[in-house]
Formats: sequence, C-alpha cells, structure tokens
Amino acid sequence: MEFKASLYLVPTPIGNLADITLRALEVLKTVDIILAEDTRTTGILLKHYDIKSQLKSYHIFNEHKQIEKLIEEFQAGKTMALVSDAGTPAISDPGFLLVRECLKADIKLECLPGATAFVPALVASGLPSDRFVFEGFLPQKKGRHTRLQALVEETRTMIFYESPHRLVKALKQFGETLGFDRQASVSRELTKLYEETVNGSIQEIIDHFGEQKIKGEIVVIIAGK
Repeated sequence: MEFKASLYLVPTPIGNLADITLRALEVLKTVDIILAEDTRTTGILLKHYDIKSQLKSYHIFNEHKQIEKLIEEFQAGKTMALVSDAGTPAISDPGFLLVRECLKADIKLECLPGATAFVPALVASGLPSDRFVFEGFLPQKKGRHTRLQALVEETRTMIFYESPHRLVKALKQFGETLGFDRQASVSRELTKLYEETVNGSIQEIIDHFGEQKIKGEIVVIIAGK
C-alpha cells in the first residue's frame, strides 16, 4: 500500500476476530511498527491473520515516556499503527496523547473506521440514539458522586463502560441518583458466543443479574431525563 500518513489509528475487533476491515488488515501488514496496548492480546489477532509486523508496547503506563522517541521515529520516516486491546484507540483507551503530539509536530495521521463497543450497544438498547452523551468509565472513588449528580438533568441518552464485577453496584448507584424506574440497557460480551443485551428499568436489570457471576466487557445505556 502507499502510505498517506505516518500514524494510523486502527480499530480492532471487540470480540469476534472477523469484525475487522480489509483496509485495517492491509495497514497492519504494511506498517513498520504496531503500537499495542497489550502485545499478548494483539498477538492473537496478528497470528490469526498471519501478520508479521513488529509489535511494540504502548499503554497508559508508558505513553508519556515514549512520546518523544516516537515523534522522532515518525520524523525519520517510520510508519506505525496504533491499536488498543479491542475497539477504536483513544476511546477509553490510550491514544489521545499520541494524536495530540503528532498534530503538534505536523505528523500526518489517519483514523480508520471500525469497531467501537458502544455503537451496537446503543442501537440494541432501543433508547433514543439521535442525541447521546458518552461518559465512558466513571471515576472509581473520588469524583464519582459529583459526576453522577451532574447527570441528573441530562436529557440525552447516556453511555457508560463498566467492569463486570462492579456492574450491579454501579446500577444501584444509577438507580439511587436517577431513579430505579429509569429505562436502561446493559450489553455484555458483544460479538462473542455468549453475547447478551438486557433492556428494562434499572431495577429490572439489577434483578436480572442479581448475584450471578458476570463476565465480559460491559456497556450500560441509560435513558435521559
């Protein structure tokens, strides 16, 4: 392929390995380096598609240290693809800092379209999707209550990411703040064998999950006021 940029942000499957575009595969096969949030996770994808490009670790704990060196490599003519473990880089994953610094240094970048977990979850929720607000992961402790209170008057559909072991606790907090009768939807294991979407009031969804052990990545959709 003929490179039009130095950095490519490449969405990867959120579960089913078939959910990747032909263009994304071409980029991953051709760039000099693939920057991966977790090289083990990305390694599974690359092995599946027989991609031999060099892998380099790039994650939230080392991104600040790597930026200057990466910029130098771009300026020297290297081409790279940035991927996260699943979905689109920089959406609740590392990427924003690298994009910002590349733009400052006049390094051309390109973001490919592709998988992002909240889009299928929003559509499957049956809640209004003409206007919505993406909140991602709420703070675990400090600032969590403040963020929730700020959403009490929000009229747009709200989208959150949550971990499975905190799901029921989070739903109870949503109920206490927004009302347990507020309509909501929870999607987990999207595109995988045990994919599940549960729609109903916040209380009904709490009752559904109860004390069961929950697995998979979670997207919570809540109706606006």
